[in-house]
Amino acid sequence: MKRTWTIIAVADVARSFRWYQSLFGQPATAPAHDYFGQLVDADGTVLLCLHRWGAHEHPTLASPDRAEPGNGLLLFFRVDDFSEALLRARSLVSHLEEEPSRNPATGTLEFALRDPDGYYVMVSALTAD
Repeated sequence: MKRTWTIIAVADVARSFRWYQSLFGQPATAPAHDYFGQLVDADGTVLLCLHRWGAHEHPTLASPDRAEPGNGLLLFFRVDDFSEALLRARSLVSHLEEEPSRNPATGTLEFALRDPDGYYVMVSALTAD
């Protein structure tokens, strides 16, 4: 089995960490560092890594001034508690980028919102129920 670790650059790791924990319905914990944190599922799977802009010599994480955050990237999460995730999402933002709708290709419900750094986040139901 292979896994990917998606890493996005953020202005404030702790703030983004809390935001994603709220979206995913996870208990509040602190990131390991002020410059890096991993959001981990109950089974230990890394869901998303947050890296402070400019904290290290990674050229694509050097500065938010070089490109619009998320250009060319879609953070797409499949959840097993879609209705609850939608309620949590509505409490995190003033409006959704896309209201819930059924994806004709997958048959699953999905919605989209922006995170505190402007990344476009799509949340999809795990099944087409």
